[in-house]
Amino acid sequence: MTCVPAPLTGLDAVTVRPGPPLAGTVRVDGSRNAALPLLATAAALRRTVHLSNVPASTDVQGLLTLLQSCGVRIARPVTDPATAIILPATGTIPVPELPDAGRLPASYYLVPALLAACGQAVLPWPGSCPVGDRGMDVHFAVYRVFGDTVALTGTRYTVTAATAARAAVSLTLPFRSRGATVAALLRAVAGGVRLTLGNPNLCPEVLAVLDALSTAGWAVEIGEDRVLLEPAAHRLDGAVALTVPGDKIEAGTLACALAATGGAGRIEGVHGPDVTAVVEALTWLGVPATAEPDAVTVRAEAAQLTGRPLRIAASLAPDGIDADFEPGLLALALGMPGTHLFADAINPGRHHNLLPQLTLLGARIDALSPTQCRLTGPQRLTGATVRTTDIRTGSALLLAALTAHGTTTVTGLEQLRRGYADLPAKLRALGADIAEVSR
Repeated sequence: MTCVPAPLTGLDAVTVRPGPPLAGTVRVDGSRNAALPLLATAAALRRTVHLSNVPASTDVQGLLTLLQSCGVRIARPVTDPATAIILPATGTIPVPELPDAGRLPASYYLVPALLAACGQAVLPWPGSCPVGDRGMDVHFAVYRVFGDTVALTGTRYTVTAATAARAAVSLTLPFRSRGATVAALLRAVAGGVRLTLGNPNLCPEVLAVLDALSTAGWAVEIGEDRVLLEPAAHRLDGAVALTVPGDKIEAGTLACALAATGGAGRIEGVHGPDVTAVVEALTWLGVPATAEPDAVTVRAEAAQLTGRPLRIAASLAPDGIDADFEPGLLALALGMPGTHLFADAINPGRHHNLLPQLTLLGARIDALSPTQCRLTGPQRLTGATVRTTDIRTGSALLLAALTAHGTTTVTGLEQLRRGYADLPAKLRALGADIAEVSR
């Protein structure tokens, strides 16, 4: 039976103390990284969409609020708060002013839906992201290929839909950008355009969008280096039922927590193959782990540590490791024998955030460059006060705190809640000693 302790969602800080190995069964929430583009997909389709397994992370709730400001109607069933019913805007929609969109790094997902609803999107620059530039230039290049015009100022950008509709568009991305891939797909949906997209990002979150479009009646053909997208021959009506996939990053983090504490457990609600990179890393280290169709299991109590070093480099390649897995694996490696190398050139500011906080716990990590580091384990960590500066730094700090001697206080949980509804509660369900900081 899955244990669900009382949530700690309103807190800014928690204390973490070491304890016995974690054990038990937990179920992950819906993926923030998948929910954001799926909500934008629902808006671009301009049909009624029932989206289930919607996570309560603040970034997702923020995008729901912005969609309502764009005229989209949102219903949340009282009996199922994890479902959002997205109903298209009706009538003529004026171009909305969205000053709050600047607080949400993923607000750029709104552009195609706004072009479909009112012909223009006027948005503030995405909120500053502590792990690196959002790379909007490639997005703007996508819209220009569709014939749209883009105007930039110091505080905002404006995209105006092409006056003459195009029947088909063909473009190749300069690199496998997840955001630009979604932008191209949804721009095609907004305009009812046949799209040939080269060099797409084919991560599970993008595949979820393509699956949603297929469910909505679009013809989808996926190859390793190309995606073909074609509208249905006739207009389709009726509601579309979609589901946000389970959060692979939360599952990977929980798997690392079980491994770091020598525990055993089962993480449900995630497509196991999406966590293959973490399972392979654990197996390489000598920690038994298995990816099942809808779960991941870890049996670290039976570990036979190999001492083999990890070599983890984030990649946008179809078979590469998602950059968001890297912080958790880095925190895990602190307790594993070997000299381990980590690199994340996708998010150039992430190591700048994470490494100094781990150093406060006594970690010894050599920064080889702004995006590469090396560490030798196992290391002895000592409790201290650390701060969550971005989503994945927060999860890595919680993981490291589970093995630190003494009490660790993790502050800045508002950043953590951007990506997870309540990660501390998931860890508590596995037996972690995590408590509210007295006010």
